[in-house]
Amino acid sequence: MPLLSRYRQLPPSTSGRFRHDPMVGMAEVAITTMWGLTRYVRRAKQPQELNRTTVLTVVDREVVAHDQDVIALTLADATGAALPPWHPGAHIDVHLPSGRVRQYSLCGNPGSTATYRIAVRRIPGGGGGSVEVHDTLRVGARLTTHGPRNAFPLTVPGYGSPTQRFRFIAGGIGITPILPMLGLAQRLGSDWSMVYAGRNRDSLPFLGELARFGDRIQIRTDDVEGLPTASELLGDCPDATTVYACGPAPMLTAIRAELADRDNIELHFERFAAPPVLDGARFSASVASTGATVDVDADETLLAALGRAGVAAPYSCQQGFCGTCRVRVLDGNVQHRDALLTDPERAAGYMLTCVSRADAGERLTLDL
Repeated sequence: MPLLSRYRQLPPSTSGRFRHDPMVGMAEVAITTMWGLTRYVRRAKQPQELNRTTVLTVVDREVVAHDQDVIALTLADATGAALPPWHPGAHIDVHLPSGRVRQYSLCGNPGSTATYRIAVRRIPGGGGGSVEVHDTLRVGARLTTHGPRNAFPLTVPGYGSPTQRFRFIAGGIGITPILPMLGLAQRLGSDWSMVYAGRNRDSLPFLGELARFGDRIQIRTDDVEGLPTASELLGDCPDATTVYACGPAPMLTAIRAELADRDNIELHFERFAAPPVLDGARFSASVASTGATVDVDADETLLAALGRAGVAAPYSCQQGFCGTCRVRVLDGNVQHRDALLTDPERAAGYMLTCVSRADAGERLTLDL
């Protein structure tokens, strides 16, 4: 309401000398003036960009497994600026010089904003990302990333979790997201234990760093004790335990099956490979740029089918949460199986090829 209109509605003065009380009028003017002067303070500020691009420089490179297949890279901001903070379980999307995008867990000190650390196992028969890291990222090399993201956050008993203790399970390179969790659990005085499994001791990274935790960590290797069962990995796992597991898909599948009827145990896990396709059906996809048609089997992802057919398609996490594989569908109905895309994005025809698919017999036309 305009100030003049409000003044005409003011009450009369108590002395009767004025038609309207002048003190109330002056108060109105003062409040209106203050309100105007403070509008810049009250104006909502734009949030800091969460996914700002950061150029990183490799400042240290170290072999952290005796078989030479795992290297740890220490990364710093190329300008010397402080890096965005992160919490145990977080990862960064690394944009490699080739254009590949890969995700690597942060395994350094969460309290440091000077550097990040990642560890990468060389996989000769993989998608090429790990080989590129090993062969090209020497000290001084540069790459880009965005702010850390956390799809595997740690919830601590007494600090947000109703449980009473931790059981950590790591298989091979699955130690990377677990390593910072151990440090936090130790600092907070939490009750925790861990089993660390792998082919042999030479294949297990960071054994030297883990030595400080003593017998809280059980090291077991296939060459000595054979493949562990889920019950051996879980150990003495009483009710009110939170299990954090990271490793190969068969290991995680076995743990999930073992805990299926344990309602009083929380299970959190992160896999480094694509999850199996459940309740899928055979469909096909055509590539708009070439007209080629690709058949997708019931137990196969669209991304995997495209790769098998030699169709170049971007990807990173293969689990439906990073968005790298997003592609537009020009024709056909998508069966969305991700939790990332917004309703407007889906309405605009986008899908994630790593998890989403089509109904039986359907054909999708992709803008590739």
